[in-house]
Amino acid sequence: MGAGSSVVGMALATKPKNIGLWDSTIGKKAVMAVTGGFMLLFLVVHMLGNLKIFFGPESFNGYAAWLRAIGEPVLHGDWYLWIQRTGLVACVVLHGVAAYQLSRRDLAARPVAYAHKRRRASYATRTMRWGGVILGLFIVWHILDLTTLTVNPRGEAGHPYENVVADFRVWWVDLVYIVAMLALGLHIRHGFWSAAQTLGAVNRRRDRALKAAANVLAVALTAGFLIVPVSVMTGLVD
Repeated sequence: MGAGSSVVGMALATKPKNIGLWDSTIGKKAVMAVTGGFMLLFLVVHMLGNLKIFFGPESFNGYAAWLRAIGEPVLHGDWYLWIQRTGLVACVVLHGVAAYQLSRRDLAARPVAYAHKRRRASYATRTMRWGGVILGLFIVWHILDLTTLTVNPRGEAGHPYENVVADFRVWWVDLVYIVAMLALGLHIRHGFWSAAQTLGAVNRRRDRALKAAANVLAVALTAGFLIVPVSVMTGLVD
C-alpha cells in the first residue's frame, strides 16, 4: 500500500503543469511575430511619411500637423499620437522581453561547453541579437532627438522639416542613423522569415516567395529611410 502510494505521489509530482501562452517557447515566438508585424507596418507608413520631405517644408510640416489631428473631433489634440506611441512602446517591450527570455532559454538548454571552440549561434541569430540591441538604443536616441527635441541641433517645436534638416547636417548624427538603418534592414530580413516560420506560413511552395519578400522589404525600408539623410548631406534637400 505504501509503495503504491509512493508511485502515485511521484506520478502526480512529475505530471506536467498547464503552461500559459507567455510561458511557452512557441508562445514567446508568437508574441515576437505578432508585435514584429505591427512594428513593420508602422515602419512602412513612417518611411512613406518621411519621403514627403522631398515635396518641401510646407508639405512635410503639413503632414506632421495632420498626424496630430487624426481622429478629430472624436479625439482631441495629440491623442492619436499618444495612442500610437503607447501601442508601439508596448510592442517594443514585449518583443524585447520575449527575445531576451528566448535567448536565455537557448543558453540554458546547452549548459555544457562545446569540446571544439566555435560559435554556437548562427549568423542570423547573432545579427538579430546585436541588431535588436542597436535598434533599442537608437529608439531611445531618436525619441530624444525628433520627438522631445532634447538633443536636436535646432529643436524648435512646430518645425519638423527644419529640425530634420538641421539633424542630418551633423556628420555623427548621419553615422548613427546609417548604422541603425542597416541594422534595421538585417533585423527585418531575418525577423520576417522567422515570423513566417512561427506562424506556419512556410512550406516548400512559399519558401522562395517569402525569402524574396523578406529581402525586398529589408532593402526597400533601408533605402527608403537612408535616402533622407543622404539627400540632406548632398544638398538635395535643404
